[in-house]
Amino acid sequence: MPRLLIVHHTPSPAMQELFEAVVEGATDPDIEGVEVLRRPALSATASDVLAADGYLLGTPVNIGYISGALKHFFDTVYYPCLDATRGRPFGAYVHGNLGVEGAVKALRDITGGLGWRAVAPTLTLTGAPDGDARLRCRELGATVAATVMV
Repeated sequence: MPRLLIVHHTPSPAMQELFEAVVEGATDPDIEGVEVLRRPALSATASDVLAADGYLLGTPVNIGYISGALKHFFDTVYYPCLDATRGRPFGAYVHGNLGVEGAVKALRDITGGLGWRAVAPTLTLTGAPDGDARLRCRELGATVAATVMV
């Protein structure tokens, strides 16, 4: 059964709301035969990454960059997973109150180095989550899960 690994840093109610919407989309009943694993960024391992067929990454924007937790995740899995995960699909969402460009660039650079294939543009969200933000997160979760399903 294909596996989708959701790696997230969810330190706030806003991030929790977005994470739940992503999971809701990834576990949509119309998407069959995909196991969805959820791991906080500080506990996700190289074994988790190697066992998955695709990835969904979520991070708040801290001082214009990805969270330290997601950076730690990449630091620990980058070289052990470098060759074995090339070409695998991924999606990402970032949330901040101000500029998110630095976080988007970091995700693009790191996942590009890993050779992962974006199946959707990085979802950028600012301010308090509203219905549109939740819908966009659900759609992102469903898109990545459907890509893994195929």
